[in-house]
Amino acid sequence: MSNAIVIAVDGPGGAGKGELTRHIAAALDFELLDSGAIYRVLAYAVRKAGLALFDEDSVVQEAKLLDLHFDNTPEGVVVLLGDEDVTSAIRTEEAGVNASKVAAISSVRAALLQRQRNFLREPGLVADGRDMGTVVFPRAQVKIFLDAAAEVRAQRRVMQLQQSGKSADYEAILKEIKERDERDRNREVAPLKPADDAVVIDSSNLSIEEVFNTAAQIIKERTGLECKL
Repeated sequence: MSNAIVIAVDGPGGAGKGELTRHIAAALDFELLDSGAIYRVLAYAVRKAGLALFDEDSVVQEAKLLDLHFDNTPEGVVVLLGDEDVTSAIRTEEAGVNASKVAAISSVRAALLQRQRNFLREPGLVADGRDMGTVVFPRAQVKIFLDAAAEVRAQRRVMQLQQSGKSADYEAILKEIKERDERDRNREVAPLKPADDAVVIDSSNLSIEEVFNTAAQIIKERTGLECKL
């Protein structure tokens, strides 16, 4: 039986899960699973193949064939679809909306469940998503639910876009975030919610260092592992 440790970090988009999980994985030399990226890549692959996002059978078939890899570099996580670097392509607002749509299909989530679990190997895995602690890794030793106010998440996204030289409409982004929250929290399969044994961290007024230190303390209490930036 594997002795690998699972650290599950769930929460809505824009709460800071990606940066937190990347730092934790690097600090502990753990594998990293960005499950949100899986759904974004799937939606990207579906559209690239000229298929409709609501064509359930076609989306499930694409999910089964998805050739996906993550590379955790000092500059960030590189996402590969086959040999294609799709890191930037899947981080658009449209990609996020499309990911939420395919993620709401129960047969798609079922098709990707074991693929996500296959990322687990010793010494451990840091899993970033919306149902990591509730569905994918219900026996995870550490479960964190990272949240933040929708307005704060929208402002963070605006800053990200502006820093990359793109225009950003705060009101439009806030509307999209609230709509996606509603969709994610109320879907029939694997809705977005904290696991019963998860520790909730509200990052609205915290820096990444403060969030990391809070998470590191939880990890130490649950596993005995020291986690430092």
